[in-house]
Amino acid sequence: MKIVGIAGSVVGSKTRVAVQQILNHIKNEHQEIETELIDLGEYELVFSDGRDYRDYSGDTKTALEKVMSADAYIIGTPIFQASIPGALKNLFDLLPNEAFRDKVVGIVATAGSSKHYLVPEHQLKPVLSYMKAVIIPKYVFVEEKSYYQRKIVNDDAIFRLNQLANNLVHGINVFSEIQKEKDSAFPF
Repeated sequence: MKIVGIAGSVVGSKTRVAVQQILNHIKNEHQEIETELIDLGEYELVFSDGRDYRDYSGDTKTALEKVMSADAYIIGTPIFQASIPGALKNLFDLLPNEAFRDKVVGIVATAGSSKHYLVPEHQLKPVLSYMKAVIIPKYVFVEEKSYYQRKIVNDDAIFRLNQLANNLVHGINVFSEIQKEKDSAFPF
């Protein structure tokens, strides 16, 4: 099983740090699960022009193939101008409509203040739902004050991120069992 964490911005480090915290917790608790971080700041993605994701080349092709190869995701987004970044939305636009079909997705959002805590609920979850993701209902919102020198120092934030990691793995296991039952009930 492979879980990909996506740090959905081309600038800053807070979202990457939060996503990495989750992936590290999964690695420490579940050595059998492969994890990988895709930091959009490390890729030069072209703008989506509507072609099939397999027809892109370079960094775009590499990032899209990594996303499509995953069984589950942690999607991290900073909140910019009360919205998700364009780089993350572009990644979604580059992918097929059903890229996340039957794949479990957890969400972590980072922002400078608590004013934007509902952005994932109103902007990110609808996109993921449209793309057929199985979304972990509770996401984690981490404010800037939880960081010090590129580390999360707030114990509550660390606890919530680790809990999201556990919820993601639990969600994967539960959904896997549901799929097995569904497949065995209708063998045609």
